[in-house]
Amino acid sequence: MSTPPARPASDPQRLLTEETFEGETFTNLDLESADLRGKEFFRCSFQDSRFQGSVWSKAKLEECVYSSCDLTRAQFSQTAMRGVRFENSKLMGIDWSVVAPFHEMSFEGCNLRYGSFLGLILRKTRIVQCIALETSFTDMDLAETDFEGTDLSGCTFHNCNLTRADFQNAMGVFIDPARNRVKETRVPVEAAVQLAKSLGLVVPGYGEGPKLGAGGERKRRR
Repeated sequence: MSTPPARPASDPQRLLTEETFEGETFTNLDLESADLRGKEFFRCSFQDSRFQGSVWSKAKLEECVYSSCDLTRAQFSQTAMRGVRFENSKLMGIDWSVVAPFHEMSFEGCNLRYGSFLGLILRKTRIVQCIALETSFTDMDLAETDFEGTDLSGCTFHNCNLTRADFQNAMGVFIDPARNRVKETRVPVEAAVQLAKSLGLVVPGYGEGPKLGAGGERKRRR
């Protein structure tokens, strides 16, 4: 049985007043601080819309896509998210730790700055080509998660399961193996060098060359 084609639903008043939506597309809406709590969305798409500071508490989102949307400081307390994709969207300053259990989310090309991820299970999740500066990941299961091309400068990872997570093409990566589980975790060479330097080790060829004598020749060991 084929899925019915998506119906456009760009009337903001309808979005605010109705409770359940299925297979619909919401485009070019400006709903800053909108109260969308308790609503149910199934296979819906949100495109080029502004939802800054909007409230989605106890809403249900299943197989939904946010594309080129601004959800800065949106509130997702106890929001059920199953198969939700965020693409090329602003998601700054969001506390993701309060979403409902059994969540399934992915992020591609998104701005996740200053976010907080606490106690979530995001195994095998895609967090790719994102900006996640100064974002906190704490008490999380991120096993086999893909961070391809994501800028993690200033991020903290604490008490996370990073088993087989892939950071090899991410930027600004710093992971303390004493504070996280890192079995078979892939990291870029720069991250390994930074970790070694933080432990007081010297990695030849990375920031400190061989010591030279007065004439410029390399000193020999005695």
